[in-house]
Amino acid sequence: MNELELLDIAVQVAGEAADTARRMRNEAITDVGTKSTATDVVTAADRAVEQQVIAALAARRPGDTVLGEEFGGAPVSAAAGGVRWIVDPIDGTVNYLYGLEYYAVSIAAEVDGEIVAGVVRHATTGETWTAAKGHGAFRDGVRLTGSRAVELPLSLIGTGFGYARERRAHQAAVAAHVLPRVRDIRRMGSAALDLCAAAEGRLDAFYEKGLAEWDLAAGGLIAREAGLLVTGLSGRPAGPDMVLAAPPALHGPLDELLTGLDADAGP
Repeated sequence: MNELELLDIAVQVAGEAADTARRMRNEAITDVGTKSTATDVVTAADRAVEQQVIAALAARRPGDTVLGEEFGGAPVSAAAGGVRWIVDPIDGTVNYLYGLEYYAVSIAAEVDGEIVAGVVRHATTGETWTAAKGHGAFRDGVRLTGSRAVELPLSLIGTGFGYARERRAHQAAVAAHVLPRVRDIRRMGSAALDLCAAAEGRLDAFYEKGLAEWDLAAGGLIAREAGLLVTGLSGRPAGPDMVLAAPPALHGPLDELLTGLDADAGP
């Protein structure tokens, strides 16, 4: 099965999952637990949506493995030639909890350690961002090419903050130094949607420390296929230490700025 066929499966499953998340919102906020810290909420909907996605993928692709945010699963790549699905059932859970309509279902397919297909479905608007390796990135059929901005001081930059107090303090200090050097900063609460916004040019660039695989997998592919550079700092690969997604004209200046601020250091 090629990457376009995998993408088709992901789009179908993400659409069904987003419908479930939206229907469950009022019910879900009565059953709130926590994960890493008291401010990191996990709702009944997160768990239910992930279980639905796992079941739907198993029905279509019974031999594949799944790595999901809530239930874990395959922590490493599948066997050679096999498919590992990387799932964030509700990216933007705090927004979901508070009724802020900026949350999404994110599903990516990985083959031999490389993300080859990904979809991010905005659960409240129905907007759907997709990409398959080598085939470009799209929102609802419209091809994405990222921002045309070339000057960092005139750029709108997206970012996010972790849940642990010490990490948030470090990230806030970095953002305080970035803010005077750019047009403005947005923190909207869903890394997957932020990466798609950067792919589309709704944001000029995006950076964040602390993203997990499920935060980055689909949105990162969409950004790359839109022509953005998706890396860590100083030539390192994107990962938990840092994700920087920017068009080539902005990537170098933003990388230099963030590197000088030790943005990928700290807790």
